[in-house]
Amino acid sequence: MDYNATAPIRESVIETVAATMHDVGNPSSVHEAGRKARRVVEEARSKIAALVGSRVRDVTFCSGGTEANNAVIRGAGAASVIISAVEHDCGLAAAELSGLPVYTLPVDGTGVVDLAALKSLLEEAPEPALVSVMLANNETGVVQPLAQVSSVAKEFGALVHTDAVQAAGKLPIDFVSLGVDYMTLSSHKIGGPQGVGAIVTGPTSPLKPLVAGGGQELGRRSGTENVAGIAGFGVAALEALEDLVGADRLAGMRDRFEDAVKQSSNDAVIISADAQRTANTSCVAMPGVKGETQVMHFDLNGICVSSGSACSSGKVKVSHVLSAMGYPADVADASIRVSLGRLTTDADVEKLIAAWRSLYERTAKR
Repeated sequence: MDYNATAPIRESVIETVAATMHDVGNPSSVHEAGRKARRVVEEARSKIAALVGSRVRDVTFCSGGTEANNAVIRGAGAASVIISAVEHDCGLAAAELSGLPVYTLPVDGTGVVDLAALKSLLEEAPEPALVSVMLANNETGVVQPLAQVSSVAKEFGALVHTDAVQAAGKLPIDFVSLGVDYMTLSSHKIGGPQGVGAIVTGPTSPLKPLVAGGGQELGRRSGTENVAGIAGFGVAALEALEDLVGADRLAGMRDRFEDAVKQSSNDAVIISADAQRTANTSCVAMPGVKGETQVMHFDLNGICVSSGSACSSGKVKVSHVLSAMGYPADVADASIRVSLGRLTTDADVEKLIAAWRSLYERTAKR
């Protein structure tokens, strides 16, 4: 029940990674072994491009979503950054480290960005600005109106970046239709290996490399490519496209869980229930019971979920996502995220419901 943290690696990916690791070859070498490794990388690149509807040559491999977001936000050559208040921590941290003026784009009570506020910020921010808005939120599943964000941004000559880590494999994605200049992806969120990600750029989008060296990946990201990991990423991308047909099944299971929560409790809060969300994600608050307490309870019942709170350096802090949406600390601190996936069964959902009701009946304020 924690696919948004990391999805179970696909058996086909494990087989591909293992088989690739039996071969020896540096993709930059010109001999036969090197050329074979290069073919593996380029075949995977084409599969990533197919997943998001981009040109093959515009896909750059890197170590994951965190590096990808840092590379774009710090390397786009912008004069300022406008970043949504609900971005992943790595995006917010990258903006702060960029050394540029940073403007926070607010969201409404459902977690959707305020387009009127975006226009006002673009009028104020030094040009060219980089607008960074994630396609789907990692905590709530809220899907942002990226095409509209891009349309507003382009009126001011701004560049647009979207963190699509939580959207890939859950939503149909077309890079061109979204109108963005940069998109960032992560392999392990779609059942690929951990430690592999990608940056997708527009044909003319500037990108100063975050990692310099031998000029691999067309100079956008140096360092010998992780051939086996990239091969696995490609397989996962191809299968993630096929997973899209299962979205209705996941939405049905998510809704069944949320309906059970509402029937069991008058004070439970379904976060972003009225917004467009990815089919697999549910963020629920059980007032009176801290998120970390709920996580431990579910863990003892053999269920993995995440807390809406983030743990950093041993200090628990309230979710910045829910705070940005206007939820008070006692609600934000009492939230959990349930995220389903391709292997989730009806029996799993029933077990989740039973565990939630058990904890609520014992401890929640009613």
